[in-house]
Amino acid sequence: MEHQQSYVLRTVEERRVRLVRLWFCDVLGQMKSIAISPVELETAFEEGVQFDGSAIDGFSRVQESDVLAVPDASSFQLMNWGEGGEVTGAMFCDLINLDGTPFEGDPRQVLKRNLNKARAAGFTLMCAPEVEFFYFAADSLDGPPRPLDSASYFDLTTFDASSDIRRETIQRLEATGIPVEYSFHEDAPSQHEIDLRYSDALSMADNLMSLRLIVREVALQHGVHATFMPKPLAGVQGSGMHTHMSLFAKETNSFFDEDAEAHLSETARQFIAGLLRHAPEITACTNQLVNSYKRLVSGFEAPIHLTWARNNRSALIRVPVTKRGKEPVATRIEYRAIDPACNPYLAFSAMLAAGLAGVEGKYELQPETSANLAEATDTELLQGGIGLLPASLAEALDAMESSELMKETLGEHIFEWFLRNKRAEWADYKAHVSQFEIERYIRNW
Repeated sequence: MEHQQSYVLRTVEERRVRLVRLWFCDVLGQMKSIAISPVELETAFEEGVQFDGSAIDGFSRVQESDVLAVPDASSFQLMNWGEGGEVTGAMFCDLINLDGTPFEGDPRQVLKRNLNKARAAGFTLMCAPEVEFFYFAADSLDGPPRPLDSASYFDLTTFDASSDIRRETIQRLEATGIPVEYSFHEDAPSQHEIDLRYSDALSMADNLMSLRLIVREVALQHGVHATFMPKPLAGVQGSGMHTHMSLFAKETNSFFDEDAEAHLSETARQFIAGLLRHAPEITACTNQLVNSYKRLVSGFEAPIHLTWARNNRSALIRVPVTKRGKEPVATRIEYRAIDPACNPYLAFSAMLAAGLAGVEGKYELQPETSANLAEATDTELLQGGIGLLPASLAEALDAMESSELMKETLGEHIFEWFLRNKRAEWADYKAHVSQFEIERYIRNW
């Protein structure tokens, strides 16, 4: 840690950084920032930066408000901000109480706690998300959002009006130290995808927070609005964040077994079984908006069935086919329900906890589902014992509220606040009269 802090202090001096931004996020995953002068950086490492936690919704009650933001030197980034490309430093922070204990309202601390639990069992969670998002004309947001193109999968050049924006975004990500594996135009008009390279879960959650900031900032510089809203357009695919995961024991992939079917180890099969059994309970975390459930409907490639398969994109969990010779390292699973509007610290915590529950409880994995579930009838699904994800935020919150696993995973403070906040969001949604209802009912009823 001291070595990393020394590196940051030296880099800030050598690059003549004039401002250091200390980042953290609230319970819903919205980025927050405190800016300090480089001369205050060493003190921030040693003592933290004190602020009023009650000013952040969901953090603290007024009578227990003050917390410390302690910068994590391992997350240090150099970024270009503002006119003239002035170099700014940025780091993610751990929030702690004044007595030095982890602050229970900090989502990053929640993930670190769950990763420590996995580490005690001998595992490190590695993951790689596929982040989908939309670009819209900024002047269209007061009405129906207007896409910039009508392109589809992998379209380029004249069919892809946003190529330059996406290319500049990737350059910014790489310059910040966030490695990008793939990037392309997605299926829906003006929809794009950026896939990040495999990393440990904490670094990846930090990188996702940075990615959302950089995507929006670069778009804004081009007079365009970028959104990670799961379903901004009706009638086309929504934005998911399919997340590839595996557990490693030091340098060994615990999901790989050379002699097993599909090379899936017993640990991998138990992890999948845990995710399938607890998926309804974690869905409020992986899909936290009312709008998230407009994506999770049949007919638009998003999964709704509690099934797994090796090469079936209608399943909730897919086991990707790996390149020949790469199986020992690349054997992994892909969780397909999660969307990019989640709080990645809480979502990764929930998925890890569900999977580890399967490993610890030695859950038995149900048979693989090879059929296209989108074409199956409700009767066929019921006869096959195939369950469904929650169909609304309200259903997801009911499943979460009854889950001891989620209460333990998130901690009582965040668990209770999250439920209250999301219940209020659902109440507002139920009371809202939509344009759909006006157009459908006002003339004839």
